[in-house]
Amino acid sequence: MDCHHYDAGRCRSCTWLPRPYDEQLAAKQAEVTTRIDVAFDEPFASAQSGFRNKAKMVVTGTAEEPVLGILGPDGLGVDLRDCGLHEQPIQDALPVLAAFVTRAALTPYDLSTRRGELKYLLVTAAPSHELMVRFVCRSQEPVTRIRKYLPWLVERLPGLVVASVNLQPEHKAIIEGHDEIVLTDAAALTMRVNGLDLLLRPQSFFQTNTAVAAALYREAAAWVGTLEPRRIWDLYCGVGGFALHLAAPGRQVTGIETSAEAVASGNETSRLAGGEATFETGDATAWALARVDVPDLVVVNPPRRGIGPELAGWLEGSGVEHVLYSSCNPESLARDLAAMPSLHAVRGKVFDMFPQTSHAEVLVLLRRKP
Repeated sequence: MDCHHYDAGRCRSCTWLPRPYDEQLAAKQAEVTTRIDVAFDEPFASAQSGFRNKAKMVVTGTAEEPVLGILGPDGLGVDLRDCGLHEQPIQDALPVLAAFVTRAALTPYDLSTRRGELKYLLVTAAPSHELMVRFVCRSQEPVTRIRKYLPWLVERLPGLVVASVNLQPEHKAIIEGHDEIVLTDAAALTMRVNGLDLLLRPQSFFQTNTAVAAALYREAAAWVGTLEPRRIWDLYCGVGGFALHLAAPGRQVTGIETSAEAVASGNETSRLAGGEATFETGDATAWALARVDVPDLVVVNPPRRGIGPELAGWLEGSGVEHVLYSSCNPESLARDLAAMPSLHAVRGKVFDMFPQTSHAEVLVLLRRKP
């Protein structure tokens, strides 16, 4: 992928951009094989550009001349509206959103003075090319203007189905706040993946690369299909990508997630698909430790920090026969596996969710030693 921002030194987020893509894949495969003792399948490659379904754009500059992108080392904004990582609907939408910032007089937040309102624009694209746009603001002050001019935005972005304002009043490096004001009739974006309509609400997590996520879920379903488990827990389930792909008649699947919005999405998708999975709000570790029963298989898909010693210890002593671990951090994955010596890896595969960087998603199937 060619990038004039990288060449000019304005953005170096794609740390592996100068490396040939085949070399990137080989390096990611080599890293996980040195950490995890299992024969890995061939890695699943991604498109090298236009693969990101979500843009997280810092808004700087002025309302008259907004800058959408990142903060440079000097603290000034770098405009990345034409970033080649984003799916085309996002690339097409960002100039329109910049014009909307001007039209609605949304003053960008200034870190040095702590004044202004608009902090981020978060844009997500569905496979259908429909969009969700979230305005992260310091307060409710601009909400009336955003509502007023929203018809103008919808007219120019006919794919816009969900728009909201997220309130983040705190002056710290946390993108989102707790409160969300949905401005459209629709409150969820439909992410159609492998024939399933996964419903993505504003504060729900979804993998950043839809095509690779679809492959990840297909592979998980194929591996689990050979095991024929009757009861499955999906911990850190998000909107239910794994749980819903593993659901089947006669199989009890339960997903656990801290986000109430994600749980609502999962339950709605399950209802539309036939109700083979159920979702509950809760902390994955606390929920598992409070159970007296043990399923046949546990799926874990934690954040980069991994599942941690408490949940790893519970899995080690639980007697569960199989664990399916999806990780975006080989280092924490290896650490967690070392804490579960009774469960050994029998299969693994790298999914290149994040091309042009050193990051990748790793799927590992664990089986309890006899």
